[in-house]
Formats: sequence, structure tokens, C-alpha cells
Amino acid sequence: MKQEREITLELVRVTEAAALRASRWMGKGEQKQADAAAVDAMRGMLDYININGTVVIGEGEKDKAPMLYIGEKVGRGGPDAVEIDIAVDPLEGTRLTAMGLPNALSVIVAGEKGSIAQIPTFYMEKIACGERLKGFLDIEAPIKENIKVAAAKLNCDIGDIVVIVLDRPRNQELITEIRKIGARIRLLSDGDVAGAICTALEGYDADIYAGIGGSPEGVLAAAALKCMGGDFQGRLWFKDEEEKMKVKEAGYSLNQVFTIDDLVKGDSIIFSATGVTGGYLLPGVRYYGGNKAETSSMVMRARTGTIRYIKTIHRLDKKTIPSRRYNKEISVRETIEE
Repeated sequence: MKQEREITLELVRVTEAAALRASRWMGKGEQKQADAAAVDAMRGMLDYININGTVVIGEGEKDKAPMLYIGEKVGRGGPDAVEIDIAVDPLEGTRLTAMGLPNALSVIVAGEKGSIAQIPTFYMEKIACGERLKGFLDIEAPIKENIKVAAAKLNCDIGDIVVIVLDRPRNQELITEIRKIGARIRLLSDGDVAGAICTALEGYDADIYAGIGGSPEGVLAAAALKCMGGDFQGRLWFKDEEEKMKVKEAGYSLNQVFTIDDLVKGDSIIFSATGVTGGYLLPGVRYYGGNKAETSSMVMRARTGTIRYIKTIHRLDKKTIPSRRYNKEISVRETIEE
């Protein structure tokens, strides 16, 4: 992708801005306001980047503004701007932020045109892992078989294996099967992007991510895992018969399995995330000294496999964030009723 290196740090600035704005709503019980603040900051910062970007995974359709909608054009544009596709979750964990709970993130993925898949269902069954188990797990196999394979490959007891699962009624059968075979479980209340990524990080007590969660979050997680040398498989999961009909009309098989290379094609992928409320993946936004804020981010490139952790100190008397919605620069502390 043309100018890939040049835009990598710019994408970090985008997730930093969204995290800073969203963090002002932490614990205030206002999910919509927190999300809208993150969206507005992300839109504003994208306007500064020399790209012609198209949102292929966003928060809704065009008539659902202020969300970053699918098909929205972002970036400064111009004849020398790079053409890219973008997948976003300005606030992955709106409820977590509103309740002051850990593991909320701001996330963005960028890649060449056509490199990021659009999944035709709201939910997806997923299985993900790090590099040590890449190529050994199979979403079409029972979870007990995948756990046995993982234990054999990692040369450990089944009781040593940790499976991360989103805590939802739709995953209850999976949870029961994992407990029956004797593996350990880490349940997530929200934030399954971070959960999938943790399986690929050294030093984290996580081996497999499994279960049914959001399809957009699945693609974001697949992008991160591709940069990290991990693996991801997804299978369509249907809310109702109407969704099944739409999938058939779109030409997809109801049993289609998506590999990591189906979801994120090629090696142009860039992934950036910034912690909002803190958690096991990244610290959250921290305010201190009366006039400073600290953000923690991770940014990765599939082409090089490089993972960078970036800690940034922001001077609040100088720091402003562009707002397209209000057509002005907004200070970090300016909590506008979104």
C-alpha cells in the first residue's frame, strides 16, 4: 500500500483522539454519549490524514448518523492521497466505558482497497489463537477436540488450557462443553476484540478464543491476529430466518467458513488500538498532574509483523481535537452533550 509507513502513526493519533474524548464519559452511565464522542473525534482526526478512505466496516448505515457509517468517505483526499479501506470501532466497549469497567478500546484497521471483508451477518461464530496454535484448530470440529489438540501441541495438560469466551446465553452450550473436558475459562462481559488478541500475546494466560460474537469485531480481531502471526476462523451465525434469506440472496453458503485470509487479504493491513478504560490488553486514559493525560496504544503492520506500544503524554492546555460535528477544535476536557 502506497504511503503505508507514513499513515501508521497517523492512525495511532486517530485512536488516541477517540479514546481521549470517550474517556471523559467513563462511569457516567451514558453509552450513546461516550460512543458519539469517540465517533466525532475519530472522524475529525481522519480528516487530517492524506487518504481517500472508505469505511467498509462501521457502526451503522448512512441514516444512522452520527455513527461512522458503511460507505462513508473519510480523509483529507486530493490527487496524491492513498486509496484505502477502513474498518472502525471508535469505542469497542460502550457499556464498559459507561459503567467504568475495564477493557474498552478505540480501534481502527486500514488496508488496500478490497482487503477488508464485509460479513453479511451481524453475528459470527469464531475461533482464534496465537502463532503457536496457528493451523492446528478447526472451527468445524467440536471444542473438546480443539482443546485436546491445543494441549498436545503446547505440551501441557488440558487443565492448563485457557479458553476466552464472551459471556452470553448463546455461548452457554460452548461454556458447558469446555468445563466438561476440564479446560479453564476466562469469561468476558464485553470486548471480544481484546480477548482474541490476547491469545497471540506472550505472557497472557489465554490460549484459545471461541464463541459467538459480533461479525465486525471478528474482522477487527482477524486483522490484529494477521499482523501478529496468529490465526482466526469465522462461520456465519444467524439471528433469524430473514437474515438467512439475505445471506442466500447475497450468494453466500449458510455453512461458509471464513479464514483469516478471507477476512483480511494481503499484507497491507495496519491495526491500531488505544485503551479507554484500561484492562489486560492496554492501560486506559490516565489524567494526572492537573494538566496532563496519558494514553497507551498498540499499532501493528501485517507486512513486517512489527508490534509497537506507544505511550503518549498530552498537555491538556495545548491539546485540542477536531470535531466535524461542531465544526471546531474541542479541548479534551470539553464534555459536550453528544
